[in-house]
Amino acid sequence: MEVILKEDILTLGYKDDVVNVKKGYARNFLIPQGKAVIATESAKKVLAENQRQRAHKIAQIKAESEALAAKMEGVTLTIGAKTSSTGTIFGSVTNIQIAEALLEKGFEIDRKIIIIKDQVKEVGNYIAVAKLHKEVSVEIPFEVVSE
Repeated sequence: MEVILKEDILTLGYKDDVVNVKKGYARNFLIPQGKAVIATESAKKVLAENQRQRAHKIAQIKAESEALAAKMEGVTLTIGAKTSSTGTIFGSVTNIQIAEALLEKGFEIDRKIIIIKDQVKEVGNYIAVAKLHKEVSVEIPFEVVSE
């Protein structure tokens, strides 16, 4: 079933994307939650007209995202965590802690757009990715140290 997304859904697509999903997922979750609408011909025409009118605004948002990515390019983070004597972390480091560390550096990034590639369970160096825009993402290296 084709639907038009009304907001960004990290695992599915971005706002105004036309995606194919299973009928149950669309009818039971996406549409009732207001996250998507059924992609009828008239809805697709309205979407095309809205995108044409917002093209300038979208280009400006992309430029802002690219500028933020350029600023963040050299940033490395150090995150302290409680560890055992073997270097294993009690719990794990999450995207919330990455977002808080970025806020301390002066970058206000939503935690929902930060993805950590590996499970962070030990002291060491890792990489997180911040998806600032559809086409703009930046890698954020971070080091986990023992407190």
